[in-house]
Amino acid sequence: MAGGGGDAVRTLLRAANAILQQRRYRTALAVLKGFRNGAVYGAKIRAPHALVMTFLFKSGSLREKLKSIAQATYTHSRNLAYFVFTYKGLMALQSRLQGKKIPFHSFFAACIGGWLVFGENNPINSQIIMYLLSRILFGLSRLAVEKGYIPQPKQDPFPLVAALVWGTVLWLFEYHRQTLQPSLQSSMTYLYDDSNVWHDISDFLIYNKRTDNK
Repeated sequence: MAGGGGDAVRTLLRAANAILQQRRYRTALAVLKGFRNGAVYGAKIRAPHALVMTFLFKSGSLREKLKSIAQATYTHSRNLAYFVFTYKGLMALQSRLQGKKIPFHSFFAACIGGWLVFGENNPINSQIIMYLLSRILFGLSRLAVEKGYIPQPKQDPFPLVAALVWGTVLWLFEYHRQTLQPSLQSSMTYLYDDSNVWHDISDFLIYNKRTDNK
């Protein structure tokens, strides 16, 4: 019986590998693998981030913290998988309908995917959109230089950008805190507010906050 089961598995694997080598299925299979890669990548980058942020800044029981980590990881993984699936599917559809691939296809497919998958305003989606926005601004700036729309800077502009970014975010934190994303507020509260409070060496050097009623 064990040998028969092994033969069945090997036969199944050979059949699956044969399908994977068929060019006529390549487009559909690429969409499916995109779904797989989106799910895996979303879990890999969200799980450690959620683990650190939850245990650093969130209160509650261990069960509640683990549930929060699992929920954040699942949401990020699911959304990224859905988006990649939608994007690649729409790209394939447009290419098939028009007989070729053009730059607008990418923009349109991503817009539809972004609307459908990331359109809900929640903490996970908000973080992802802000992450992408910062990269877009840098990318568009470099593209504008490459295309000649703005002149090539004579000096590296990064120090000025760094100064303006930090100056703006700390001004917002100190005077308009409610406008910042909650996880950024938590990080900055830990860095700049909590460092103003201590009672003895325990919560000055070892812990951030006292855990007893001294």
